[in-house]
Amino acid sequence: MKIKYILGLLLLLSVVACKKIQNGFLSDSIRYKDNNIYAKRGLPLFQSDRINADGSTPPFTYKLLNLRKEDGSPAPAEFSKEYEITVFKTGANFDPEKDVTLELLNQKREVVKKKPMEFNELSGQLTFNRASGFLPLGRYIYDVEMTNGTGTKLFPKLATINVVEPTIDDLFEITDNVSNGFNDVTGVATPMKNPIITCTKISSAGARAILKMVDKNGKVFNPKAGEIIARGDRPIFENYAKFNPVIQTDTAMICDFELAPFPLTKYVTPTTDWGFLMYYRIPSTFIKSIDGFPSSPGFSVNPRWSWQLKLEGTYIVEVKFPDVTKK
Repeated sequence: MKIKYILGLLLLLSVVACKKIQNGFLSDSIRYKDNNIYAKRGLPLFQSDRINADGSTPPFTYKLLNLRKEDGSPAPAEFSKEYEITVFKTGANFDPEKDVTLELLNQKREVVKKKPMEFNELSGQLTFNRASGFLPLGRYIYDVEMTNGTGTKLFPKLATINVVEPTIDDLFEITDNVSNGFNDVTGVATPMKNPIITCTKISSAGARAILKMVDKNGKVFNPKAGEIIARGDRPIFENYAKFNPVIQTDTAMICDFELAPFPLTKYVTPTTDWGFLMYYRIPSTFIKSIDGFPSSPGFSVNPRWSWQLKLEGTYIVEVKFPDVTKK
């Protein structure tokens, strides 16, 4: 009996020894943390999460396959085109306090050609760059093929790419906003209604801020004609224009700011950190009335605000005085 037992054990060990050992594990359940990926068009950089390999044995690689619209039709050609975008050179050390001219800025930048979306075959991450501004809005699905020492598996419809517009909070932030009526005779300042500040993106091209001030009826104050003036030594729009001078027109003040965010840095004097504050005065000569204020003596309008654009593009920033009527 002992001999039979030993022979049986040896036979079992022989069978096990001849059986091929699997080289690791390849899961059937890989996924992203969120399989809905939201790509906001035109942002400088957005990366999705890595693919969770669910315990699969490394090393492994991924391939993105069959990118298509949600209805199954082919993805737009824009996904595979290369576009020119401006980026900082690798290793460039840009200092906003020292590189304050366009010439110095451009020494640190270069134009490169990139596709709007890249797929990392080691992590499964999707990366979107500024060229994503050219992608059509919509929902797109794709498959992923995963390979490791065990073999290869296909994961259909692993995730959905949602190409969406940035929200206004992605583009623009207001941090201060008040206005006072200034009595020409007594010099006393009386609070007015807060201005209504709006930001409208009119193009993804360039890097331009068009600043307008209007009365409650939308009538524009003319900076070129002196209808908008500085208030003493307090900061104004021009103090934040690092690379190009501010242009005054009949309807607006225009700054080609080159690089977001704008303002790029705070305005700091030896005695005061002004942050991003801007102060202006509209002389009483150009004011017909301020709601709730006496008609005589005259009152100038003295607004103060602080805001920041977060992304390159062309924008109209409008400051509307809801209680002011222009002459």
